[in-house]
Amino acid sequence: MEKINGYARSEAEELVGYIAEGRRAGKTLTALFAGYGRAHGRAGGSVRNYYYRLLKTDSPAARGILEGTRLRAEAVRPFTEAEQEEMLRLILTERGKGVSVRRAIANVCDGDEKKMLRYQNKYRNLLKKQPETVRAAARRLGVPAEPPAARPPRLLCRRLEGEIDALYERIGAALRAENERLREEIGRLCEENEILRRAAGGQNRPDEEGKG
Repeated sequence: MEKINGYARSEAEELVGYIAEGRRAGKTLTALFAGYGRAHGRAGGSVRNYYYRLLKTDSPAARGILEGTRLRAEAVRPFTEAEQEEMLRLILTERGKGVSVRRAIANVCDGDEKKMLRYQNKYRNLLKKQPETVRAAARRLGVPAEPPAARPPRLLCRRLEGEIDALYERIGAALRAENERLREEIGRLCEENEILRRAAGGQNRPDEEGKG
């Protein structure tokens, strides 16, 4: 089976056709990546990365799939030093609010997909190749450069067990209260029924005596 960058040729063709048709319909790339991912069991980010890699692949197979679609990868515009500093300031400020890197980038780019992709690639590249640059910017802003350390699995399990126990307690208390209410209601209905039965018996007794 012929593959192109890890995808079977048939799936690469399907993806390109899906993106091309969606773009003609005015859909955003983000929505298309997510939609294709849901339909094929792939993460939207994975679909996006494959798509851009395919656009940059210079092989007869890749060129043949893309031919006539008008799908093109735009030339990469390098960051100036001022742009990089501003990007770090914006992203790290959002990170200081406790959000993830992905959410921080989405917030500062305000829905601009091209800008989001550009910021994401640059920020990841800095984290990988120039982590001290990111840490230095974070120190200047007084915010964390890395996400908080994950809780140990055992602590998470204990917390979950405690929450489940508390839920059972709340459910049990609610059921006990409901049972008590129902018992009181049944008792009240029984008393009313007895009163009605006696009243009905009292009305019938004079008739019976008259017949005697």
